Amino acid sequence: MYKYQGTGNDFVIIDNYNSAVKELTTKQIKLICNRHFGIGADGLMLLGNKQGYDFEMIYYNADGNQGTMCGNGGRCLVKFAHHSGIHKSAYRFFAVDGEHEAEIDLDGTVSLKMQNVNKVDYHLNYTIINTGSPHFVKFTENVKEVDVVSTGHDIRYSKSFAEEGINVNFVESTSEGSIFVRTYERGVEDETLSCGTGVTAAALLSAHNENGFNTVDVKTPGGRLSVEFDRINDQCFENIWLSGPAEFVYRVEMDVPE
Repeated sequence: MYKYQGTGNDFVIIDNYNSAVKELTTKQIKLICNRHFGIGADGLMLLGNKQGYDFEMIYYNADGNQGTMCGNGGRCLVKFAHHSGIHKSAYRFFAVDGEHEAEIDLDGTVSLKMQNVNKVDYHLNYTIINTGSPHFVKFTENVKEVDVVSTGHDIRYSKSFAEEGINVNFVESTSEGSIFVRTYERGVEDETLSCGTGVTAAALLSAHNENGFNTVDVKTPGGRLSVEFDRINDQCFENIWLSGPAEFVYRVEMDVPE
């Protein structure tokens, strides 16, 4: 098993390109991701083999359940694929939400193309947007002072969202083209140091150009990311790229009980 992190959003990765791992139970995944009794991570990923693609991304949340798209996870898996000998100028892989493209810059930055967004639900005090995973986005002041765990938990388990769950993002505009984002992630049921799909959601809603090309710099508790995209209108965003660091942490062997 391998540990990778992208702006503090950390993952255990298993190389399953040869399909050696037939199945992991929910209990086993929870144990591996447990920070006291296992390796500790926000999620677990399997790098699989899929015909027509460089690889397949199979993602599980820390609670042991298969998750929706994870942006930082996807970027970390691309870096792992490169370290594992899959060397490409441009990567093409398959995830739960479909096909993705990715590139690794000379400085090690990994850029991941996200799915287009064609629907945004605007409410009086918050916005709902799906960037591969569903996100509740609320703009506020003094994000550092927000009780993300308590407030995020209450929103995620409120009557409107409890059944399917939702990720909750608190966003502060720090300057033109720059924002600060903190996220409560479902499946982790805690604040994470960064959330790639959450950062993407917040950035799309922070476009400084009404239409056309935008780039938004994003600060998270775990580091900095950037999001580039074309804003077509307030409901439609295309050519969305999430960029930032993705780093190898360590390799570990662990006996996982059945």
